[in-house]
Amino acid sequence: MEFHIMTLFPDMMDTILGESITGRAQKAGRITVKTWNIRDYAQNTSRHVDDYIYGGGPGMLMQCEPIDLCYQAILEDLDSRGIQERPRTIYLSPKGETFRQEKAEGFAAEPDRPLILLCGHYEGIDDRVLTLLSAEEISIGDFVLTGGELGAAIIVDAVARLLPGVLGDDTSAVYESFHENLLECPQYTRPEVYKDLQVPEVLLSGNHALIRQWRLEQAEKLTEERRPDLYRIYREEHPVPPPKKKKK
Repeated sequence: MEFHIMTLFPDMMDTILGESITGRAQKAGRITVKTWNIRDYAQNTSRHVDDYIYGGGPGMLMQCEPIDLCYQAILEDLDSRGIQERPRTIYLSPKGETFRQEKAEGFAAEPDRPLILLCGHYEGIDDRVLTLLSAEEISIGDFVLTGGELGAAIIVDAVARLLPGVLGDDTSAVYESFHENLLECPQYTRPEVYKDLQVPEVLLSGNHALIRQWRLEQAEKLTEERRPDLYRIYREEHPVPPPKKKKK
C-alpha cells in the first residue's frame, strides 16, 4: 500500500516512519511511504507557503497554490507508474471525524488505493483546498497540535500494521484493543512470579478453552469499566443470552 504525505517537514516524517515496524515494512516492500515537501511547490523566490487571513485574525494560513501543485505532482507520479486506483485524500484537522480502528480497517481493506495525507500548519489551510483535493477531514482526538505530521504518522502506523505481512504474526492485530469494540485483556510473560505477583493460574493450565473464556471475560470487564461507550456497542452486537430454563 502506498502512503503519500504532503508536509512542510519531510525529514520529521521520514524519521518517525523509518523506524520499528513501519520502517521494516518499507524495507520489505510491504508499504511505500513517500513524503512531498509542499514548500517545493511555492511559486515565489522566498518559498513561502502562507499568507494573512482574509477578514483578519491571528496567525497565517497555508495557501491554495502550493498545496494544489503538490497534489497534482502526486497524481502525475501515480499516473506515470500506471496506478489506476484513485487515491483517497485525508486532511489532518481537529474539525474532522475522529479516527478510530474501524477507519483504519477500512483503509487497510483497500491496499491498492493510495492514501494521501495532508499536514496543515500555522492556522491551517485555505478551505478551498478541501474542495480542490476532494479531501476528507480526520482528527486524531479532541486536542490541537502544531501541525498534522504526528497525526499522519499515527494513521500510517495504524493502517500499515493491518496489512498482510507487516506484523510478524498476522493474527496479532485480531486480538488487540478495539477488535469487536473490546479492549485487550491483560497479558503476562515470564517469570510466573515477580515480586509476589503471580500470573493467573488459568493461563498456566494449558486448557485453551478456559483461557479463551478468561480472556473474553477480562476484556469485557475492562471495557465496561474504562470505555462504557464501546461496551454499549459491544453488547448491542453481542447481547447476553437469556439464562437457560431449569429442567423440572
